[in-house]
Amino acid sequence: MRNVLAAVAMLGLAAGCDGLPSHTRHGDSVPRPSQIRDFATLYGESCAGCHGSESGPGAAVALADPVYLALVDDATLRRVTAEGVPGTAMPGFARSAGGSLTDEQIDIIVSGMRSRWARTGVLGNGAPPPYGAPPGDPARGAHAYGVHCATCHGPAGTGGAHGGSVVDGSYLALVSDQSLRTAILVGRPALGMPDWRGDGKGQAMTAQDVSDVVAWLIDQRPKFPGQPYPTAERTGGADR
Repeated sequence: MRNVLAAVAMLGLAAGCDGLPSHTRHGDSVPRPSQIRDFATLYGESCAGCHGSESGPGAAVALADPVYLALVDDATLRRVTAEGVPGTAMPGFARSAGGSLTDEQIDIIVSGMRSRWARTGVLGNGAPPPYGAPPGDPARGAHAYGVHCATCHGPAGTGGAHGGSVVDGSYLALVSDQSLRTAILVGRPALGMPDWRGDGKGQAMTAQDVSDVVAWLIDQRPKFPGQPYPTAERTGGADR
């Protein structure tokens, strides 16, 4: 009799466990990371922390920007997402680059950005400067900067009434040459920075202007990143 009661009790416990929150029901299993195919989840976990979303900006250039998506092609989006940008804070997310995303998931991110945020005709009728191009001439860039950028970022680029410093050594050490070009081309609309066409009160930047300003910014980059300030003269005492 004692054995029968014990068996009944065990059956009761087994049946009761089916209702516990920790019990995984049939069909409710958590998918493996490689099985996630939802754009919002993939973008939110891999991109939004730096690039923001349609609801708010991030520290890096916005991807939810029709102007950006009109200038960059899918091959570039896919390559940068997969491989990252060497020498910058942008990592590669493909498994081949040490990341966690499959090729299919990277395609979902790229196609999802395009389908949600691209907009036909956003560039107007004029031909925009190319997305990628070599830097121009720093001397010409200083003049072009004065014409198109100094009002917001200050005469020397150290910051002004409407924009922060663009010559900060730490900033320039962290961004690639293409990132500088991209920022000039697409601006930071959520922060009030217009794209290369300006705010409508002056002339738009030409393709040469963009390349020259990029060259001028590169020229401001510190030779030894991480040590942007001169060493103070020692006044005595033991080295520490």
